[in-house]
Amino acid sequence: MHLYHDSFSAQYRYPLGALPCGAKVTLRLKAPYAASASLRFYDGSEKWIPMTHEKKGWFTAQAEIPRVPILCWYDFRAEDHRGVSYAIGAPEDGLSGEGVMTNGLPRAWQITVYDPAYTTPDWMHTGIMYQIFPDRFYKKGDFLQQREECYYHQDWNDDPILMPEGGDDNCARDFFGGNLKGIEEKLPYLAELGVTVLYLNPVFQARSNHRYDTADYEKIDPLLGENEDLKSLCEAAKARGIRVMLDGVFSHTGEDSVYFNRYGRFPSVGACQSTHSPYCPWYSFSRYPDLYDSWWGFHTLPAVNKSCASYQQFMFQPGGVVRQWIHRGTSGWRLDVADELTMDFLRKLRKAAKAENPDAVVLGEVWEDASHKVAYGEMRCYCQGDTLDSVMNYPLREAAIDFFTGKITAGALKRLIQCQKENYPVPFYYSLMNLAGSHDRARIINVLAGKTWENLAPKDRRGRQLSRAEYNKAAAKFVELTRLLCALPGIPCIYYGDEAGMQGSSDPYCRGTFPWGRENKDLQAKIKEILWQRRNSPALQTGDMSIEVIDEDTLLIQRQITGGKDVFGNKAKNERITIEIKR
Repeated sequence: MHLYHDSFSAQYRYPLGALPCGAKVTLRLKAPYAASASLRFYDGSEKWIPMTHEKKGWFTAQAEIPRVPILCWYDFRAEDHRGVSYAIGAPEDGLSGEGVMTNGLPRAWQITVYDPAYTTPDWMHTGIMYQIFPDRFYKKGDFLQQREECYYHQDWNDDPILMPEGGDDNCARDFFGGNLKGIEEKLPYLAELGVTVLYLNPVFQARSNHRYDTADYEKIDPLLGENEDLKSLCEAAKARGIRVMLDGVFSHTGEDSVYFNRYGRFPSVGACQSTHSPYCPWYSFSRYPDLYDSWWGFHTLPAVNKSCASYQQFMFQPGGVVRQWIHRGTSGWRLDVADELTMDFLRKLRKAAKAENPDAVVLGEVWEDASHKVAYGEMRCYCQGDTLDSVMNYPLREAAIDFFTGKITAGALKRLIQCQKENYPVPFYYSLMNLAGSHDRARIINVLAGKTWENLAPKDRRGRQLSRAEYNKAAAKFVELTRLLCALPGIPCIYYGDEAGMQGSSDPYCRGTFPWGRENKDLQAKIKEILWQRRNSPALQTGDMSIEVIDEDTLLIQRQITGGKDVFGNKAKNERITIEIKR
């Protein structure tokens, strides 16, 4: 007997996609030779719902969605006239769509149930994001400060180095002097490119150039400027229609910090100095003071106990870290390793951010499907309206790279896109940070060329360049990849310098300086044209999306607004636009 169900088709599941609390869903099964069929529906408890034989070969059932946010799951059983039972469930590859018959327990299809009051900032749905690694974007004036144990590049066009120089380990203490005033000076360039949101990698005082080892959450790193310089940047950016989003590193601090103070460089009494320190409860010691929990075992990054009441108060109270920087003009937070923060912590963080400004964003770094991420032994759903506004879209990035490098077909890319549309509520889906490059990976041009030199020792990757033929082919792919990101719901993000053609292997070589005066002007012009097409099209921003496979190398993405309203129910200009994506 053959059974069939396709969760992507309204003929089999209606309404499609994630659903608000209290909704109803109709589920249909095609089973031409079945005598009876049942829907197995799980909404916190397992229910078996008899299906109605509505016409020859078709069975239907309706399920009520719970009135609280939850993940629901379903699959089907059918019996033939001999009483033999068959089952069908979701594909085993972790995505959705057409079902797979099985003799055992099938993998269930997912229905994400979310708070109907869930909203996300409009500017995330309509904007263009640009990620900046502050030390490497633009230097305004001389080095603002110099510290011991650091190397200061005098030539802006140097390659980043490993420290100690020539080794394979990297303590990330070489600096080029990029600063906040430098970013402010380049706002005209960013505005002309089409950027509406700046995402800044960490800007708070720290020992390293990446600043993920926070030393003081309440102080801008002196190499970047002063607290007032960030306020000035936000005001100048706002005048050009650009928002500023900060990087929040709240799962750990630096060992060399106000809070831990391992080396005694700060006037505070740190957790490493005394068990009576007010910061000592923030950390977990197995042998005081030299053995403690740390981020992924890096002793330089002592892990914070996110449930500690004093730490939460420091973060969330009025005037606390989360609220004070929004009060000073920023538009919210990108949360580093968001899946290493507890759900309780995220809920309180979101409330604090929205209390300061309801239009602030809380965007998480989650590398997998954020609707059913398994972290620390539990399944977490970040898109039900109580934790994150949205996430960095790494699954799309990986699938897009695989498509443009010939590892998967257009059909496989389409499935990933459809699955995200199915699992994510509209407010979450239209706020996804759709990225190609980032500070965590080799430059996108190198990735698309298939040459990141990961087989070499880190010290031997420095200064390597693609051949002209490799570069030109990869740059053309990057243009098409950008076209894809701008054609899909979510906010497309450009990693600084990718639009200028920057090359580089993985960290630290993906963090080179912006090549001012040496840009690939042709590539810049093409990326700018794509970004402005996105900015000028209501349909590309908040229109409905459908996708069609032409052949294994080609997708057609259609975005449209009909009836004078977009997917959020807001008044919008009717528009239909079709974009061909071809590798």
